[in-house]
Amino acid sequence: MKTLLAVDGSDNSYEAVHALKYFARAEQLTLLHALDVPRPAYPMMLPEVAEELYKTLEQCMREDGERLLDRVQSLHPMHASPSTKHVRIGSPAEVIVSMAEEQKADLIVMGARGLGPIKERLLGSVSHRILTLAPCATLIVNGPVKAMKQILLPLQGLSDAEAAIRFLQLKPYHEAVEVTLLTVLPSTGPPRPGDAAAAAAATEKLEEQAAFIDGAAERLRAIGYQAHGVSVLGTPSAMILQQATTLRSDLILMGTRGRQGITRFVLGSVSHAMLHQMPCPVLAFH
Repeated sequence: MKTLLAVDGSDNSYEAVHALKYFARAEQLTLLHALDVPRPAYPMMLPEVAEELYKTLEQCMREDGERLLDRVQSLHPMHASPSTKHVRIGSPAEVIVSMAEEQKADLIVMGARGLGPIKERLLGSVSHRILTLAPCATLIVNGPVKAMKQILLPLQGLSDAEAAIRFLQLKPYHEAVEVTLLTVLPSTGPPRPGDAAAAAAATEKLEEQAAFIDGAAERLRAIGYQAHGVSVLGTPSAMILQQATTLRSDLILMGTRGRQGITRFVLGSVSHAMLHQMPCPVLAFH
């Protein structure tokens, strides 16, 4: 598995480094620090002076970035593979996505360092932009990573299950993990008294989802995972958070299908909402 570790010097960025100990040794490990160098904002400044100030600031930020990558490299877990270091200039999200494409990465690992939820919905954040644009799975670390044994895998349908199985077939974890597969059915009112057809349809839907989640769990067991399925009624984001808290999940593994582009940032999605409330890291796959 090819891994891209993007760091910015924040606390969660260092937790992302720590998270590597729970993943299998990467075939290729790339360390990246993106420099978003601001241009001088003084309208009366001579262009030559402004350019000189920019170059000086860029050089200072580049040197800081190189020192950061040296420190990150020294903190690698014992089983980590040799890494290459890159400092790139540009918008962090665009730089990270571009590097992931260039390196043909299977996994991006990074710390969450967003704005508040209101500003974030209007402007986006690095984490959300990467979830939308990344060509591969992305691990967003939002706090201390203490273990990677209990994994919650919410599934919305067959395409989600297929994508999750493809990712898990890469054997991404360093040690054995237990996977709880979760499907959430919309909570609707009970059928009207005497409406046998509606009651039968609701029962059939529950049975179909239970069979689907059990089938996906069986496929994971066939490739070496401990896995079992759970079906619940409710709102997806609320039930995912409730189950993650109840099960004391170490990681939420989930697909990012659904709203794309600008609608994702304005209206949100389950994975978007999860980043503001998640009790543990989220690993999003495509």
